[in-house]
Amino acid sequence: MDAPGTAPKIGFPSVLAHAFFLQGAVYLVRPATSYKALELGVNPGLLGLVVASFSILPVFLAIAIGRATDRGREKQVLLGGAGLMLASGAGLLFAAPSLPALLGWNVVLGVGHLMSIIGEQGRLASANARNMDKVFGFYTMVTAVAQAAAPLLLGFLGGAAVNPDTAVLLGAYLLATAAMLVATFFMVRHSVPVAPGGSKAPVKLGTALKVAPAARNTLIASIGLSMMVLCSIDLLQVYLPALGVERGIPTQTIGGLLALRAAATVLSRLGMDRLVRAVGRARLLLVSTGASALLVGLLVLDLPVPAVAALLAAAGLGLGLGQPLSMTVVSTAATEGTRGTWMSIRLLGNRLGQAVIPVGVGVFATSLGAGGVFLVLGTLMGAATLGSIAPLRTLRK
Repeated sequence: MDAPGTAPKIGFPSVLAHAFFLQGAVYLVRPATSYKALELGVNPGLLGLVVASFSILPVFLAIAIGRATDRGREKQVLLGGAGLMLASGAGLLFAAPSLPALLGWNVVLGVGHLMSIIGEQGRLASANARNMDKVFGFYTMVTAVAQAAAPLLLGFLGGAAVNPDTAVLLGAYLLATAAMLVATFFMVRHSVPVAPGGSKAPVKLGTALKVAPAARNTLIASIGLSMMVLCSIDLLQVYLPALGVERGIPTQTIGGLLALRAAATVLSRLGMDRLVRAVGRARLLLVSTGASALLVGLLVLDLPVPAVAALLAAAGLGLGLGQPLSMTVVSTAATEGTRGTWMSIRLLGNRLGQAVIPVGVGVFATSLGAGGVFLVLGTLMGAATLGSIAPLRTLRK
C-alpha cells in the first residue's frame, strides 16, 4: 500500500522495505564495529576514527553519486550500494584482524550505505507528493522502527556480556543486508516518475546550485542542523557501548537504551505533519534540535541507568524530527532534474560532519571518558541551533 499522497510508480512499499533493512543493518553493524575495535585492544579515544572512516570517502563521492541518479543511473547506484554493503560485512567478519583492516572495510561500508540511501531519498523526492512532510515523516518513521529493532537484536545476541561475540553480530548484519538486496531488486523494477514535459537529462551542476541568497541560507542552515542531528544519533550508536564498557553496563542494557531512543524517534514522527501545521516548520526544527542538544549534553553525568533511559527517550523525541524536516526543505526547494543533486549535498553535509566531528570529540573521550563526547556534542548542536535561528526565519511554513 502506498503512503498517502505519494505517486505509486516509485514502488513505495519496496522503498520502505529497502529502508527498513538498510537502517537495521547499519544500526547493527556500527555498534558491532565498536565492539570489534575494543576487542582488538583499540583505545576508546580512537573510536572516533572508526566513525570517521565510515564517512570520509563518501564526503568526496556524494555529489557525483547524486548526479548519477539525476542522469537516470539510479538502478546501478542502488545495486552497487547493496553489493558494497555485503562485501564490507564479509570483510569485517572474516578479514579484519587489525585496526587498519577494520577501518578499510568501514570505508567500503560507508560508500555502500551512501549509494543506497541516495537512491532511496532521490526516489522519494521525485514522488511529487501533495504533502512531503507526510511522505518523509512516514519514510523516516519506518527507518526509526528499524533503528529501534536493531539494538534490540544487538541486546538479544549479546546477552549479559559486556563484550559480546562480534562474529554473531556481523553474521546477523550480513543476513539483514541480503534481505536489503532482495528489496533492491523489487525497488528497481519501478521507474522513477518524470514530470510532464520533463526528461531524464539533469540540469547542469552550476545551474542547480544557483538559488536566491535567502533560500541558500535556509538550505545551508537546514543541512547544518541535519548534520548535527545525524552525528548525535551516530555517536550515540558508537559511544554508548563504550560508555557501557566504562561503567560496567551489560550489552543487553545498552541495546535496550539504544532501542528506547529509536522508539521515541518513531513516536515523534507519527504525527509530524500535524506538528508542522500547528507549530511551523522552522520553529519545530529549532526547538527540537535545541532541546536535544541539552539532553545529549547531560549524558556526561554519571547517572543511574533509569536516568540515562529518561534522557535518551526525551532526546529521541527531539532528534527524530530533524532529519525528515530537513529532507522536506531540500526536496521542496529543489526543481526537477536537481533533486538527486541537492539530496546528495545534504548527505554530503551529513558525511562531512560524520568524518570531522567524531575525530575532534574523540579527544575528549581520552581525557573525560566516553561521557565527555556527549558534552561536546551537545554544545556543538546547541551552537548550530543558535546559528540557524536567523536563516530559518525565511521559511513561510
